[in-house]
Amino acid sequence: MSVILWHPWPGIENMLNALRRELPNMEIRDWNDKGDKADVNYAVVWNPPKGELKTFPNLKCVFSMFAGIEHMMQDPELPDVPISHLIDKALTHGMTEYVVHNVLLYHRRRSEFEEQQKQKLWKSLSIAPASDRHVGIMGFGALGSDAARVLLALNFNIAAWSRTPKSMTGVTSFHGSEGLSVFLAQTEILVCLLPLTPATAGILNHDLFSKLPKGAYLINAGRGGSQVEDDILSALNSGQLAGASLDVFETEPLPKDHPFWSHSKVTITPHNASHTDVDSSARTIAANIIGFEAGKPVHGLVDRKRGY
Repeated sequence: MSVILWHPWPGIENMLNALRRELPNMEIRDWNDKGDKADVNYAVVWNPPKGELKTFPNLKCVFSMFAGIEHMMQDPELPDVPISHLIDKALTHGMTEYVVHNVLLYHRRRSEFEEQQKQKLWKSLSIAPASDRHVGIMGFGALGSDAARVLLALNFNIAAWSRTPKSMTGVTSFHGSEGLSVFLAQTEILVCLLPLTPATAGILNHDLFSKLPKGAYLINAGRGGSQVEDDILSALNSGQLAGASLDVFETEPLPKDHPFWSHSKVTITPHNASHTDVDSSARTIAANIIGFEAGKPVHGLVDRKRGY
């Protein structure tokens, strides 16, 4: 029984070694040293070459090394086996830090105070109680619900929107196309943590921004394909959006001539809102494999019809 590992970046040895520590009774193989493909039962991957996964005849399950799985869903020859996306405490906590950090910066009017400091201007600005600040989270899986948990502890007013019904104590929940407009109308700080699917591609667009209160803020740490960047710029320039914190982009790395770089209302981070921690993710994936072998359900199972 073997596990095959693929990702296209340096440092693959670290993940190989971590999985070997967690699964000492299994052979952990590098993609470049596949050996007998018939022995491979599990694949741990990020953006594997299209058509390659189907070449392992006894594959039981495929695990993504990250939260996203769109890299696999684009493979027209993806084998008909369970697919799991990474739900890992370290990854989740990192994303929660990013979301809460940016919500607080907007809530506490940080950019305005920084501008006053440049002008040596001593002027108090009013700050509403957190309970009066409406934060809306689009995408309410493991990442969105954990961010909501911490924001609730800080007393923010939290609403969530998802494609299908979700619920959490203290959170006002909306779902589907019929719930989106009502959700947006009350959202002052919009947090997007949506997966990228045909239904969410380009969802952050002019029409959506027009339904937000004027002067709302956008935080996108989901997927770059969910945002229409020209529409973000137009909304910022018109004042419909007062600011945008963006961690993901349509093209990555972000081209050096992109207007986001120099826009005064845009904060850019290089797709590092949260990273996969090698040791933590290896423990999570190994536990999932061991559980699967014992007949337990796959944790983080992907619904192929929904694409996440």
